[in-house]
Amino acid sequence: MGSVFASIYAAGLFEGDVAIVTGGGTGIGFAVARELGALGAKIAICGRREDKVASAADLLRTEGIEVHHGVCDIRQPESVGAFVDGVLERFSAVSVLVNNAGGQFPTAAEHLSPKGFEAVVRNNLLGTWNMTHAVATRAMIPKRRGRIVNVIAQISRGFPGMVHTGAARAGVDNVTKTLAVEWATHGIRVNAVAPGVIKTSGTDQYPPELLMGYQRVTPLKRLGTSEEVSTMVTYLASRAADFVTGQTFYIDGGQSLWGDLWQIPDPT
Repeated sequence: MGSVFASIYAAGLFEGDVAIVTGGGTGIGFAVARELGALGAKIAICGRREDKVASAADLLRTEGIEVHHGVCDIRQPESVGAFVDGVLERFSAVSVLVNNAGGQFPTAAEHLSPKGFEAVVRNNLLGTWNMTHAVATRAMIPKRRGRIVNVIAQISRGFPGMVHTGAARAGVDNVTKTLAVEWATHGIRVNAVAPGVIKTSGTDQYPPELLMGYQRVTPLKRLGTSEEVSTMVTYLASRAADFVTGQTFYIDGGQSLWGDLWQIPDPT
């Protein structure tokens, strides 16, 4: 999972904070958990696979981070509630939530089944809502303080080739803006980050030619790293971002501004 990442932020920045990071066993989620933990936060990570979250938790502990981990299916409100209750029993509070869990697969819309579309939307949109609502109502609204950061995707020009996750992530983008207004009175800030193509264990499952295509149409001519995303998430989760809410920050090497991966043939 890489060497220890040297954060740009001051040591102890998150002392006294408790952060839940969904999908914290690998990739961006693990990088975020590691950085927040290194800066003093107590960390709770979850995922659907016990082996992955347990292994990640063990590694975080070797770095001196206090960690709670558990299996959680964010698509199921009962599973989410049980996990959040377990975190509160262990740490008595949750002040930061990073909604990172999600997944998708590349496919042309015409070949996507209703079941496939629904599966991705349930995971990426409804799952994010389930966790957000449980954490806010159980922990943040009662304490009148919280930071929520949603990890979505680069969707500024649609998402040809992944209409299912494009729809879901656009939904989360709107949820971000809506809750930023509704929950401002509760002292909760809600923001999002929209990564481009990031080199992780998740993208390793994509065809190499697809990843090379994304690199070709990115102005900076490379893929991003989990740590680069974590740096922005950490800022938004911190008190330094107290006057920032309802915003989505693109971390995509300029891909949202230039380049077209989806080829449209000339009419015949």
